[in-house]
Amino acid sequence: MGKKRSGGGLSTTQQAAKFLGVSVLSGAVLAGLALPAVGALGLAAKGTVEEFDEIPANLKTPPLSQRTTILDAEGGEIAKVYSRDRTEVPLKKISPYLRQAIVAIEDARFYEHGAVDLKGVLRALNKNAQGGGISEGASTLTQQYVKNVFVEEAGDDADAVREATRQTIGRKIRELKYAIQIEKELGKPRILQNYLNITFFGQQAYGAEAASQRYFSKHAEGLKLEEAALLAGLVQSPSRYDPVNDPREATLRRNTVLQRMADVRNISQAEADKAKKKPLGLKVSKPKNGCITAVDGAGFFCDYVREVFLKDPVFGKTREDRAKRWNRGGLRIRTTLDPKAQKSVQKAIRDKVYASDEVATAVTLVEPGTGRIVGMGQSRPYGFKGNETPINLSVDKDMGGGVGYQPGSTFKPIVAAAALERGVKPYKSYPSPYRMPYPSPVRTCDGSWSGSDSVANENTTEVGPYGMREATAKSVNTYYVQLISDIGVCPVTTLADRMGVARADGKKLDQGPAIALGTQEMSPLTMATAYATFANRGVYCTPVAIESITAPGGKELKVPQTECSRAMSQKTADTVTTLLKGVVEDGTGREAGLSGRASAGKTGTTDERYAAWFVGYTPNLAGAVWVGDPRHERRMVGISIGGRTWDKVFGGKVPGPIWREAMAGALEGKPAPGFVTVPIKDPAQKKPPRDGRGDDKPGGNGSGGNGDPWPDVTIPPDLIGGTDGGWDPRDILGGNGNGGGHGRRPR
Repeated sequence: MGKKRSGGGLSTTQQAAKFLGVSVLSGAVLAGLALPAVGALGLAAKGTVEEFDEIPANLKTPPLSQRTTILDAEGGEIAKVYSRDRTEVPLKKISPYLRQAIVAIEDARFYEHGAVDLKGVLRALNKNAQGGGISEGASTLTQQYVKNVFVEEAGDDADAVREATRQTIGRKIRELKYAIQIEKELGKPRILQNYLNITFFGQQAYGAEAASQRYFSKHAEGLKLEEAALLAGLVQSPSRYDPVNDPREATLRRNTVLQRMADVRNISQAEADKAKKKPLGLKVSKPKNGCITAVDGAGFFCDYVREVFLKDPVFGKTREDRAKRWNRGGLRIRTTLDPKAQKSVQKAIRDKVYASDEVATAVTLVEPGTGRIVGMGQSRPYGFKGNETPINLSVDKDMGGGVGYQPGSTFKPIVAAAALERGVKPYKSYPSPYRMPYPSPVRTCDGSWSGSDSVANENTTEVGPYGMREATAKSVNTYYVQLISDIGVCPVTTLADRMGVARADGKKLDQGPAIALGTQEMSPLTMATAYATFANRGVYCTPVAIESITAPGGKELKVPQTECSRAMSQKTADTVTTLLKGVVEDGTGREAGLSGRASAGKTGTTDERYAAWFVGYTPNLAGAVWVGDPRHERRMVGISIGGRTWDKVFGGKVPGPIWREAMAGALEGKPAPGFVTVPIKDPAQKKPPRDGRGDDKPGGNGSGGNGDPWPDVTIPPDLIGGTDGGWDPRDILGGNGNGGGHGRRPR
């Protein structure tokens, strides 16, 4: 009896004996082997037939990973993304030359033997015994296919891949068991088809179709003899015989395949000799994988689509399930991106901000009423070099973005809406001095805030009294600080939540009165969606990026739908729209106003000028533009942006024109409906005007209802608790406590 080696393993002779065996397999296994004109072959992982039979009989074949195509709303391709570049095709779509070449070089007796080739086994055992290890396999194409299934199942798990390809007796036994099953169930043509679709050919190409496209820029069915021989030769070692990096070695390997085809009489010797003399004839197409290859600057939107897929439970119960489904690919994802709007966004960005500037801009356009994201872009290109970045500056951190940026005074309309919902009249007046201390204490959701910080307006000339319309148009800080001290912080944060407004870093909104001035970092997508609520007359709709997904075989997958809910009354939303029309007509946002269309919006410039915004809307499109340093380090003072030098950057000066250009291009040729507005009297008037009509288009009048435009309003139940604007703020002041600091003084 042979002795064990010092390491505890079996000797070469013992391995060979265990592999070949002398026992007779059961009748079912023997029939599965289907070995012509030979006797029995006994195999067992531990030397017994019983243990061989304990290996599960059914090979679970995972769907092959393929390319996923991401499309815009009109069906145009945005990008292809894949874990493995593969396109499955039927056998008839693969050149006969490639079918013959693969069989000739990998398993010439493929059509003669069963799951294993006894002659090959004996030859390999002899060579391995002489070499003292496992240097040569005896795998048939069927066994190779089984191994590739294990590799496919391992996916991107490096440890699992190593385990699936380890040269061990145990793995060979598993391959054999499953090969018997495959031979019985599929038959030779289907096995060859599956093999040619799963095999790796190098250069990120999996399967014959992807390989043909990669090396020759043609479909696999059109491969010539010498081209097919080249691809067949790659299977043994894609890196060693890579024709791109080592054409000499690849040529030698190709010629070996050609000679083998002649030897087995697939082709004549004359055909082989003629083909050997031909050049490789490569026409290489570079891999185009991932969102980095997206057209029209849509790489960040493409990445957002991926994040939606990985996070939404509609695509799988766990993130692991969703990741596997994404990596498997083969999907056609039609998105909400409007190619016209996207081109307009990118042009507006290029015209106003350079990629090399010290600061960046991000623009997002959203459709009111549907939540559809129709445009998303930024000045820093998608990438990892120089001025490039992989961070999507338009979205929240958990969706691939950063920690957000202070929105400044673009948050004030939310404060105004919260006040209106609580019964404050739009003609409510406050003294609004140039500078004043924060009112203290101020009621919060969990107590009250107390502090001694002060707040000032942008200019010393901004001294009240002001009403809500003028204070909004001029973006008067002290007015809004007094307003939030009257109603409390909680109604504002509650309404913000109803409008989908949250911090980009995922933290809760601070409970301090400085929130009225936009001190909480937010993303452009958040602000665009919030303003779409005003455009949609008080109904908030969650943002969506995916219209439909078609799986391989044509099955339509369920996709997340927008969810809409009323955040405020129509009257409140229409009143805010009236206020924000004044901003673009004769306020800080004049340079953002659209020609020939009703538009409304708000500027925002943070204290110290680390960020500047314009957020606005028409009845059928909302958009947000942010400009600033993503690192929050460069103040926008004495700075060059887009080739122009600015002493100070304001929301109406840089973001405003970007918004106007992006919106104008996106809306070109589309209907120009008007707003429903309400009249707001001047604080000096004793009574509001009785005519409830408002402008519903630039320069014209439209219907808005008759009578007092501000009777008692219907207040959502969760916001009940206030009176009208004539109350005494001292009536609601509570005890001392802290709810948050003042932050910067945005405008």
